[in-house]
Amino acid sequence: MAAPRVKICGLSTSETLEAALGAGADLVGFVHFPKSPRHLDLAAASALSAQVRGRSERVLLLVDPDDALVAAAVAAVDPEVIQLHGSEPPERVASIRRDSGRRVMKAVGVAGPGDLAAIASYGGAADFILLDAKPPKGADLPGGNGHAFDWDILTGAVLPSGTMLSGGLTSETIGEALRRTGLTAVDVSSGVESAPGIKDPARIRAFIAAARAVSITTTPA
Repeated sequence: MAAPRVKICGLSTSETLEAALGAGADLVGFVHFPKSPRHLDLAAASALSAQVRGRSERVLLLVDPDDALVAAAVAAVDPEVIQLHGSEPPERVASIRRDSGRRVMKAVGVAGPGDLAAIASYGGAADFILLDAKPPKGADLPGGNGHAFDWDILTGAVLPSGTMLSGGLTSETIGEALRRTGLTAVDVSSGVESAPGIKDPARIRAFIAAARAVSITTTPA
């Protein structure tokens, strides 16, 4: 039995980052996407990244980035993982992974069983898949909208090892989510905030503690 891996995404201050690190987050995420309330410019992300070095894995979230942005982001932030949260096709994901020399996490929006079909196409392109609730129609953000999808969609699904669950998770729901999906990694952003983009240290600690209390013994069938 093992505890799930936990990623705290959208961190933007030294205090909240330290809360995540102190509570034992396996991955910490920084968002570089101007439309997001969690957006960091590369200089700010670089400063926070230096605080993390050697203590956790750093994830930089980008949305449909061009080559110049990927290069600048890698140079500034030095992430272990690039999270792609836009409409990047498998070929683009593979090229970013190759050219950056970093592991890549690809977010896949889920609203119904048919959305899981896209996962297979990213099999050889991405190192990890993140399943997130598909954003509401007309939403400005591809993620971090505070909505969960129906976890029962994953029943019987064959998912890549290390697939991460996201979308509307909180310290109150994380236990049920892990038990129902059998996944071994989770990502949270809005679920540990007091307002959009404002992380709450107490909620971060509570979320990680709740996740750590769940022992993972199964994987999706």
